[in-house]
Amino acid sequence: MSEETRVLILDDEPEMLENLDRMLSGEGYSCWTLSDPEGFRELRARVDPDVLITDLRMPGADGMTILAAARADDPSLPVILITGYGTVSSAVDAMHEGAFDYLTKPFTVDALLVSVERAARHRRLVQENRTLREEVRRGSRTETVIGSSPAFVRILERAQKVAPTDATVLITGESGTGKEVLARLVHDLSRRAEGRFVPVDCAALPEGLLESELFGHEEGAFTGAVSRRDGLIVEADGGTLFLDEIGDLSVPLQSKLLRVLEERQVRRLGDSRLVDVDIRLVAATNANLKETLRDGSFREDLYYRLNVVGLELPPLRARRDDIPLLAGRFLEEFAASTGKEVPEVSPEAWRVLERYDWPGNIRQLRNVVHRLVALDEDGLIAAGDLPTEIRFPATDRARLGVSGNGMSLDYERAREEAKLAFRATYLERLLDAHDGNISQAARTAGVSRRTIHRWIADLEGRREEEAGDEDE
Repeated sequence: MSEETRVLILDDEPEMLENLDRMLSGEGYSCWTLSDPEGFRELRARVDPDVLITDLRMPGADGMTILAAARADDPSLPVILITGYGTVSSAVDAMHEGAFDYLTKPFTVDALLVSVERAARHRRLVQENRTLREEVRRGSRTETVIGSSPAFVRILERAQKVAPTDATVLITGESGTGKEVLARLVHDLSRRAEGRFVPVDCAALPEGLLESELFGHEEGAFTGAVSRRDGLIVEADGGTLFLDEIGDLSVPLQSKLLRVLEERQVRRLGDSRLVDVDIRLVAATNANLKETLRDGSFREDLYYRLNVVGLELPPLRARRDDIPLLAGRFLEEFAASTGKEVPEVSPEAWRVLERYDWPGNIRQLRNVVHRLVALDEDGLIAAGDLPTEIRFPATDRARLGVSGNGMSLDYERAREEAKLAFRATYLERLLDAHDGNISQAARTAGVSRRTIHRWIADLEGRREEEAGDEDE
């Protein structure tokens, strides 16, 4: 919960106002209280709350009137109603009119905190989606709109075509290629853009907890279920549910998900009632789902239900022309966040970055650029400033190795290969020990900075020659 989460509490009973203020302030929420409904709109405009809590029955104006006024001023403001046993039906009616949740007196502190935290999370999602849509309109969504390579442009065009429809989308690609970012773009270009984008990492939670998170539960459905809770599927109603790493979903959960997709209804754990839901599903995986079909770990019917439109994101090594564009945007982003000038990148450093295979894809590139900006002191990023594993990848060191059948039987050539292999390994350890600082490395080695640069250039020249030989 963020300390900046603002909660406006409206109730005509001073004791209730004091109790709610104490319980929420004790958890770090910033609270404003109001006992006179007539002052609601003025205080709401001044506070701009993230969550509104209001009693359903008050003299002068009831909770329904407050709800209507709140939704007229700020349609995304989540409203929690407090009601007595005798007015539960009115609270249910208010839910149909757009209230976020209701609490029945007497309620526990836990029930209050769970409801407010869910409302605050809903508010954050709506605000994040607004920001994202604005970024898409301005063309500033880094990982999605940056790229001119044919492989990427084809996927982007396909995503833009499918976005306005309600077709289920399956995004595949290696880790770090930007699958969630592409899913967000599909959402923001769709008719559901005003709805929520709810991401779920299927690989991050154990099966039991994931089921509860997705489908929700009734109070007492299992140990620890202290109150009723809607699942993430219901939270995505009217918007997009993004299931990342869906290949990790267990077969029983696959069956339940398939039923939701086919029937457009969901049942909370421990509940016999079905709840209608209107969601668009976008799924993603870095696994080969066709192989999982063969071994029975993924349902064939669910696979075809998901793969209505497939989007396969290329790895970064397949779109090398985009590396300078992405890195340039990351440089601007991290320089701005640290108050620094955007550093220049030497031509030699650009060549190294473009030549590297980036097994971690865009995520790895972003992290490397973040490190470069954080450590930059002189406004220039040279090849020697790059991490050792990028300057001297393991594949290159293996090509220069002297073990196994790769050793030349010609004495002079074998000696030269051994020298290069030693120098590559030595340079890696030397530069690692000094975090890439050429001056310190030169002092430790007892050579000049020019010699260190020459060693680096010799190794990179050898690598370029070998790459050229492979291309011929």
